[in-house]
Amino acid sequence: MKFSTKHKNILKEVYYFAKNKKVKLYLVGGVLRDMVLGREKQNPDFDFAIKRGAINFGRSLAKEMRAGFVVLDKEHGACRIVKKLEGKFCTLDFTDFRGKDLEDDLLHRDFTINSLALELEKVFSGGDLNNSLIDLYGARIDLKKKAVKAIGKKSFSEDPLRILRAFSFASILGFKIEKETLKLAKLERDKISGTSGERIRDELFKIFDSQNTFSFLDALDKLKILEIIFPEIKKMRGIGKGAYHHLDVWQHTLETVRQLEIIIDEHKKNEEVQNYLNEIISSERRRFALIKLGAFLHDIGKPKAMRRLKKKIIFHGHERIGLGLTEDIAKRLKLSNDEINSLRLMVLCHLRPGYLADTAAPTARAKFRFFRDCRHEAVSTLLISLADQRATKGPLTTKASRVQHEKVVSGLIREHYRKKKNKKAPRFLNGNDIMKQFKLEPSKLIGEILSEIEELQAIGKVKGRPDAFKAAGVFIKSKQK
Repeated sequence: MKFSTKHKNILKEVYYFAKNKKVKLYLVGGVLRDMVLGREKQNPDFDFAIKRGAINFGRSLAKEMRAGFVVLDKEHGACRIVKKLEGKFCTLDFTDFRGKDLEDDLLHRDFTINSLALELEKVFSGGDLNNSLIDLYGARIDLKKKAVKAIGKKSFSEDPLRILRAFSFASILGFKIEKETLKLAKLERDKISGTSGERIRDELFKIFDSQNTFSFLDALDKLKILEIIFPEIKKMRGIGKGAYHHLDVWQHTLETVRQLEIIIDEHKKNEEVQNYLNEIISSERRRFALIKLGAFLHDIGKPKAMRRLKKKIIFHGHERIGLGLTEDIAKRLKLSNDEINSLRLMVLCHLRPGYLADTAAPTARAKFRFFRDCRHEAVSTLLISLADQRATKGPLTTKASRVQHEKVVSGLIREHYRKKKNKKAPRFLNGNDIMKQFKLEPSKLIGEILSEIEELQAIGKVKGRPDAFKAAGVFIKSKQK
């Protein structure tokens, strides 16, 4: 067990500063856990425990390092330094002991696997770090057992978010949550409702960013924890099972997430799709996680849209109702505008690939409009549609319709990347050309004309300026009727 050269260089500056100030620092938590497991994060973060004075120490060190500084919790003496190194951000958190001594402090941590400690000076003593690790609560035993175990019965009452963290750690590390910890989570689950949206978001996205999101959502659902975070799902239970669906709306939603993970795995050798899924949308959160949230929310509007037509249950307009609910949820989780816009497109457009698949060969115009309207989330929407269709196995869902859906949607994904390689053709006309030719004033109509010409150009019906002017004239006449 040893620190990498990169990590050691970061710690060296902290160590010498602490030594000059005659302050004893302890490394605690995640970085030590990851070292025992042989994991190294791209963006390292280090947690330090100090007897007292963490905020003043951190503020002085930040000035020395010329790094960013923020107070995290004035009452409990917690602060953070953020330093950019080689294009990556490194965070250093400093916290006062949560008790009279280090033993007390470690007892107030969340899980046994995060209760390791190491005197900072030991990093530079030249000795075996394995022998210097302070392990008072069986961290190494539970790491070996691959178990997430609450360090004490008060762990979740001290911070209810730890309930969600148990699942996020299990998903990230591939661990199992110990039985007594699950019982404690069930007992304390209602307290999660008082946790801030930002903190819930961060743990949720760790689960959505894992390779096995479905199983952890399912486990959270069985403990009735998920509906505390998303109360909207209560109304999804027990409705919508019919001729096309073998599951109720809620179970269909979970199955859609499961199928999406299978589909993503099927595309693991497709470099273009993988690059797309790995794009950072906001604050290190990837589209890989966001698309799963999109699948999770795709039918959120069905309970409000549900109507009975004779003996048939219909959900007309559920995508538009879902759009509003998705925005509410996204804002509650404090997602960025970019993430909200992406989710809006996924939910609003998730039925459109199915409509395209209803015809043997979708027209060029229909495909153009789909890609135009879905914009940067076209592939996300297509993948969700595939998952949605695979999760639908009612008696009226035929093998032929499933095959047709897969064929059309997979073809659209290929077409998207094929066209992306081609340079977009320049416009034949601009707004000034239109206004001059047809003696028009600036208005919304000019944009509509240009959009119509762009569509006709894309499908090969406009091949030059004469065609473009002719198409503009036809469009203007249609608007004057």
